[in-house]
Order: sequence, then C-alpha cells, then structure tokens
Amino acid sequence: MDEHVVILIIALIVLFYGFISKKLAQYDISGPMVFTVLGLICSPFGLDITAVEIDAEFVTVLVEIALVLVLFSDAALLDLKLLRRSWQIPARLLFIGLPLTIIIGTAVAVWLFPEQPITYMLLLALLLTPTDAALGKAVVSDPKVPKVIRSSINVESGLNDGIVFPIILTVVTLITSGLTRADDYGWVWYVAEQIVFGMLVGGIIGYLGAKLLNKAIHYNWIEESYQNLIPIALAILAFYLAEAFLGNGFIAAFFAGLYIGNTSHKAREHIEEFAESEGELFILISFFLFGLAFVPLTLHDISLNVVIYALLSLTVLRMLPVVISLIGTKLDLASRVFIAWFGPRGIASILYVLIVAHEVGDVGGFDVVFAVVTLTILMSIFAHGFSAQPLANLYSKKHRDVE
Repeated sequence: MDEHVVILIIALIVLFYGFISKKLAQYDISGPMVFTVLGLICSPFGLDITAVEIDAEFVTVLVEIALVLVLFSDAALLDLKLLRRSWQIPARLLFIGLPLTIIIGTAVAVWLFPEQPITYMLLLALLLTPTDAALGKAVVSDPKVPKVIRSSINVESGLNDGIVFPIILTVVTLITSGLTRADDYGWVWYVAEQIVFGMLVGGIIGYLGAKLLNKAIHYNWIEESYQNLIPIALAILAFYLAEAFLGNGFIAAFFAGLYIGNTSHKAREHIEEFAESEGELFILISFFLFGLAFVPLTLHDISLNVVIYALLSLTVLRMLPVVISLIGTKLDLASRVFIAWFGPRGIASILYVLIVAHEVGDVGGFDVVFAVVTLTILMSIFAHGFSAQPLANLYSKKHRDVE
C-alpha cells in the first residue's frame, strides 16, 4: 500500500467534489455517496488504482478522529435547554429502543445464520446498533424539522455508540478468550466504568476548557484563527484522557462538546464553523476509505441471507424497537416512524469493525459479520442520503410545532 497515493487521490476527490457539491446536492447526492463510490472505483474491485488494508493503522486513526469530531461537534450544537424540556424521547430511544434493537437483532441473526456462534451474532447486532446523524444531515440541520425531533435524533446518535462500545469490547474479549458466556458479572462493572468515567472526564475537560476559553476571549488573549482549533483540541484531549483513565473516549468527547457548546456562545459558533469544513473533510475521508478498503474485502461473502439481514437491519430491526419505545409519548405515529427511519449506519460501525479486526487477530469466522455490516452501511449511505431531504420536507409540512 502506498499511503502517499491514497492521500493524493483524496486531495483530487476533495477538489472534484468541492467544485460541484452544490449542484449534486440539488439531486440529493451527498458527500458520503460520492466518496464511497469513488473509493470503490479506485479499489481493486474497480480500476485497481490503489489498495489499503482494512486494519492499517492510519485508517483506524483517521476514522477514530472523524468519529470523535462528529460526536463532539454534534453535542456542542445541541440545545441543552431544549433537551431538559424534552429529555424523555432520547431517554426512551437509548434505554428502551437500544436494548430492544440488540435483542431482536441478535435473535434474527441467530435465525438467519444458525451455523454461526451466538456470540458472533450478538456482536453483529451490536455493531449495527449505533446510528450516524451525519448520513441524515439534511434532517438534523433543517430548521423546518421541529427542534425536538432534530435534538432527539442527534442525542441518540451521539450517545448510543458510546454506550454500545464497551459491550462490544466485552463480547470480543469473550470470543477471543474462547468463552461462550460470561462466568461472572465483571463485564457489568466494565461497561459501567467505561460510561461513568467517560462522562466524568468529558465533563471535567468541557468545564475547564469552557472556563479557560471564555476567559481568553474576554481578555482578548486569543487570535481569532485559533478559536476554531482550541475546541477541537479539547475534543481529542477528552478522548485520550478518558481512555487513559478507564473511561470511554467517545462518551467523553460527546460530554465535553455538550458542556462547551452550552456554556460558551463564541466557542459554539467556532465549533459549527469547524464542523462544516475541517470536520466534514474527516467524515468524507472515512467514507472514501470505506469504499476503498471495506467493500472490496467483503463483496465475495455476500449471500441472500446477508442481504436479507442488511435490509431488516435498516428497517424492521431498527424501526420496530424505536416505535415501541416511543409509545406513550405525545408523538404521533408519523413522528415515531420518522425518527425510527433516520437511524443511519456509518462511521461508528466502520470504526468498530476496525477495532474488532484488530482485536480478534487470527480468530476466524467473522466473514459473515463483516459482510453484513459492510452491506448495511453501504445501503444506508444511499437509502438515507437520498431520502433525508425529501422526507424532511414532507414531514415538516404537517409537523412544525411538535413538542
């Protein structure tokens, strides 16, 4: 693999897409679609211009940074006052919808792939549980869509991957150690530790960072150009500190962004500017690498049952638990279905597959898992990309004042 060739190709694609991005958006063609397709074209499956190993270190680092920046910026742009008034919806999505998705997803996977170990099928369900608001950007950024709906989708997307991540690591540990079940409740403590310490570290970094940033701005100590960079440095700091102190770095990045964005108006503005430019670039590079490395590696493992599970994952396995979790709220059926549909699979699932590939080493039998995850993400990129703006427009016509 020539990493310099990959970087050169990425630069050329950024130039190409940048010149025509507004025109493509008129036809609901998103950046992730373009970069994924061009990655596939450059791969051995296409023109064989270059190749990259799925477990290459620089691939993992790029996708990891992209996810940290997405979580941090999405959280920073959340309206915490609105969230306090309408916390019930995201809470239901995370604590009712998410477990139901994992349980139903595992059961259906066992039924479709009876030859696979149950732990592998649980891992499959976990890998496809996190959602990616970036693939439904038109929904979460369109002011015509009620704030409570946009906020709920954003919060769910920001927190579900952090909640699922420690469970994924626990299951991978069980698989690599040759166990088929947990012999004690140590994994429960491990999951709680990841979540609690992640929240604490993120909150502390967010609090101290916001205080220092506000003070620096007040006394005019900071150059205007650096105001875009400091919040992002805080996001990366929160991630790595949490990982060092037994917490989950992604949860830490989310909570750091949540605090900074809601206590420093100036920082919030600069985070939004960064997210729309440099942050977007990391996201698009991740999807290029997905098309270049992931898709060609798993295409030959796609079977009828793989296709069926991928379709179910994007529809019934996601939508049914969400609709059930929102029963009893003031939301009508159309609102519940709208939220349920916008559960795209993207960067978090890509990153977690990379982590699993690193962790399992020589442990075989993951071909089906990787094929299903790859196909589901690929379908999601186009299904949610094409449907985001049209459905946002349709939904907002009759739902402007959802509470």
